[in-house]
Amino acid sequence: MKTKNLVLLFLFSFSLVFAYNNESTTDPIEKEAKTIVGVAASNKNFSTLVAAVKSAKLVDVLTEKGPFTVFAPTNDAFAKLPEGTIPTLLKPENKKLLTSILTYHVVTGKFDAKAVGAIKANGGKFVIKTVQGNELTAMIKDGNVLLKDAKGNVSKVIITDVSVSNGIIHAIDSVIMPE
Repeated sequence: MKTKNLVLLFLFSFSLVFAYNNESTTDPIEKEAKTIVGVAASNKNFSTLVAAVKSAKLVDVLTEKGPFTVFAPTNDAFAKLPEGTIPTLLKPENKKLLTSILTYHVVTGKFDAKAVGAIKANGGKFVIKTVQGNELTAMIKDGNVLLKDAKGNVSKVIITDVSVSNGIIHAIDSVIMPE
């Protein structure tokens, strides 16, 4: 009986020490890892987007509470831009333009795949105001959700509903552009 009590006491003490150590040594980056920026940074398919977010100094904004919906262009989406566009946008003197493009990919609120119902209910189109200030038009064609930007270009949502602590991410196949 005494041995059993000692084992239980030992296990209880060990669990308290373990819990304390885990709580007190939590790395701030681990907390950020669950945000939009952290999740994107952990996926090599979004390295261009993450570099752009860092260059525009939007990391703090996209780690705030939110919720935000981000239409995240993949590296392949950025590769579709004319040659030299990315290095030009990443220059400090183009920070304002880069910020405008990136914030055009962000919507306040959490719009998951269930929001497709709103597109269907509105005659197949749904206008979304972005953080940048311009609007996107979401529509459904051949079972795919498409985003039409201010310039008339269309991007397809290729991955939906990546939940993060401060919102949701949908991957898109093209960079969308504001006016």
